[in-house]
Amino acid sequence: MKVLLISANTEQFNMPAMPLGLACVAEATKRAGHEVLMLDLMFQADVSSTLKKAVSEARPECIGISVRNIDDQCSESPQFLIEKVKQVVTVCRTLSTSPIVLGGAGYSMFPESALAYLEADYGVAGEGETAFNDLLTHLHNNEDPSGIPGLYTKSKGSKESKILCKNLDKFSLPETSILSVSASQSHEPWIPVQTRRGCALRCSYCSTSTIEGAILRKRSPEIVSAWLESWVKAGYANFFFVDNTFNLPPAYAKALCRQILERKLHMNWRCIIYPDKVDNELVYLMVAAGCKQISLGFESGSEKMLKNLNKQFTLDDVRAVSEIFAEKGIERMGFLLLGGPGETRRSVEESLAFTDTLKLDALRVTSGIRIYPDTALADTSINQGIISPQTNLLYPHFYLSPDLKGWLSKRLREWQASRPHVIM
Repeated sequence: MKVLLISANTEQFNMPAMPLGLACVAEATKRAGHEVLMLDLMFQADVSSTLKKAVSEARPECIGISVRNIDDQCSESPQFLIEKVKQVVTVCRTLSTSPIVLGGAGYSMFPESALAYLEADYGVAGEGETAFNDLLTHLHNNEDPSGIPGLYTKSKGSKESKILCKNLDKFSLPETSILSVSASQSHEPWIPVQTRRGCALRCSYCSTSTIEGAILRKRSPEIVSAWLESWVKAGYANFFFVDNTFNLPPAYAKALCRQILERKLHMNWRCIIYPDKVDNELVYLMVAAGCKQISLGFESGSEKMLKNLNKQFTLDDVRAVSEIFAEKGIERMGFLLLGGPGETRRSVEESLAFTDTLKLDALRVTSGIRIYPDTALADTSINQGIISPQTNLLYPHFYLSPDLKGWLSKRLREWQASRPHVIM
């Protein structure tokens, strides 16, 4: 079949995000024998004209649209970003009668409500490499696809829960040609790299296990490093490991670094570090392999709040991890997530004071926590009457401790004024 895959994301919060997930689906779809055109709308000034040209060129028998961001997670004045995706769906409807299929991380959090809002024909929750191609087979054969695990239709939800592949090496990483168009549009592209999927940490607010499952699954370091080498040979030098916890498990992270060193890849990269299980050997290998920046998601400087957020580390752990990277000259960006259940003015002040002691290069502060389905935070919000079990969480809802309303935003602006490295 002829397939058009569209990345609808146009937001550039920290830096333009290249559509790695959609590229993985494109690779799997090509390998299944279909004719695929992938379109990234990130830098397109005239979306309608771009879509018209792509549909005319591809003449698709099926259109897949990737949904990355639902909103901007700003509690004070949230932007409902999925409205822009709806515009993409609407334009595609005027250009083609082919079925429209949704997927992506944003869609997977709200499979039924997002499908209803966007008025598409189908939606794939979870990994699309298998389910999307199963759907294409059913469509080609004029068969009822409703029994495909993870597939949602307009008339009913998924009959079976999504299936998450235990062996990620079964899915080939996308060829550089698929993502190189997106990379060429950015003046300083950072190539995204995902080596693992899933997370068992169960932070109270996090949606990762809903999207990717609670079991950590890993690609072999040899396959990842070979893919990196193909990009380096193509002339790219900057990479961003998008894994939620690059350092977990440590043995895997070390093996990956050793593979990069063995291949003598000259590359710069950044990653996300969980503030636990970091030793000198890991940091040495990371630096030697080209690591230049880490994101340290400690979220709070209050021991009480770390427990409330279900973090599996202490403030001493955060301090030790921060120092060990600072000593090696690695740039450190921290994250504070304030306002959760149990947060008080005192715990906020503890977080601000603690953060100052870390002397980070950059700090991003979030006030109020986005409530996602199937999380402990959602359960707490229901129990406290902030939302009801029937609340449609596709629309932005936030948890902010009642004691902080009207005070927290003002306090943070005062605190930020003398700290130019703080981003809000």
